[in-house]
Amino acid sequence: MEYDDDARLFNFLSGVICGAAIGAGVALMMAPQSGKKTRKKIHRAAEDLRENATDRWEEVAEEVRDRMDEALAHAKKRIS
Repeated sequence: MEYDDDARLFNFLSGVICGAAIGAGVALMMAPQSGKKTRKKIHRAAEDLRENATDRWEEVAEEVRDRMDEALAHAKKRIS
């Protein structure tokens, strides 16, 4: 049951992040600025999104590692 809740939360947060990125991209494209400024803003936004996604991925990976370690420790304890 806990796995389902975690998966739902991760999927929801992923959707929010993707939606925000798409919305930001569309807003930048529709902004009344020169193409050069808009491209720079899109480039910066993409870099920020990549950094945020990398950070989040590392957090999720660390959480998975921690849970695996806990599960292995629990399994070893039950076997002993």
